[in-house]
Amino acid sequence: MDTNMRSAITPRERLLITLRFLAAGETYTSLQYLFRVSKSSISKVVPEVCDAIMEALHDYIKLPSTKEEWLDVSQRFEERWNFPHAIGAIDGKHIHIKAPKHSGSQYFKY
Repeated sequence: MDTNMRSAITPRERLLITLRFLAAGETYTSLQYLFRVSKSSISKVVPEVCDAIMEALHDYIKLPSTKEEWLDVSQRFEERWNFPHAIGAIDGKHIHIKAPKHSGSQYFKY
């Protein structure tokens, strides 16, 4: 809501803040300087927008809802990746570089 002290955070800004947080792994502190929105406001905006996205896309995004479904995800993760007791993973960032000569496996893409 707009007040005498400040304008409301627009839906566009709310979405941009959330997408930046999710895509780049930014901290709330860095986002407050980037978007000129307080850290406490960002800490409310991000979960609200994530909930709205989940609600809008509930037909396309399915999370396990029972213990058995979660165990099935864990079992498939172990079978595929040989990594037990996991239900997901977050990948790192890929940066294309040319390895220095004689660097061995130090610059190998694992």
